[in-house]
Amino acid sequence: MTQAPLPPKSFAITDTRVVHEGWGRFVIASIRLPDGQVIRREIEDHGAAVAVLAYDVERRVALLVSQFRAAVFLASGQEAMLEIIAGGMEDETQEECVRREAMEEGGVRLGALEPLLEAWPMPGISTERISLYLAPYTLRDRVAQGGGLDDEHEGITVVELPLAELAALADSGALTDLKSYACVQALRLRRPDLFT
Repeated sequence: MTQAPLPPKSFAITDTRVVHEGWGRFVIASIRLPDGQVIRREIEDHGAAVAVLAYDVERRVALLVSQFRAAVFLASGQEAMLEIIAGGMEDETQEECVRREAMEEGGVRLGALEPLLEAWPMPGISTERISLYLAPYTLRDRVAQGGGLDDEHEGITVVELPLAELAALADSGALTDLKSYACVQALRLRRPDLFT
């Protein structure tokens, strides 16, 4: 993957202080700017993540999840969000994480994985880098119930949605999860035949 050339590095982190440690960390960083000024930035740090849009070519459906998201509820009062399968990486490869999350959340066994990109979903505040994938599946690959792990209290509902309906949600602005939106649009570009 080729990145655009960047100007010479002239910023420096002079100090970091962890002010909260839990599922994620909250860090205060002191940064020296090119002109010598030192500024403070707040950074949320919870590690790398993966996300996958699983889709069935034969039935022209996608496998998504709906779940409560506390931050979204706090900001908007919305009680559930429709999303593609995703999760934080543990001590594993990206591909292992995608397959584990697909089984835990969606009850689906994935075969081939098509990597899309590694993205920074919130570069102004978070260190999270998320790797996005597409993955075909069939009805035979739905081997478990899904719904997440009981001890994580995720309250996940598994949803199979026609791809044409998913595209309509994206076009209308009703698909508000950014990783899901990006993966749906990528699949539409690569496989427009699935959306007719």
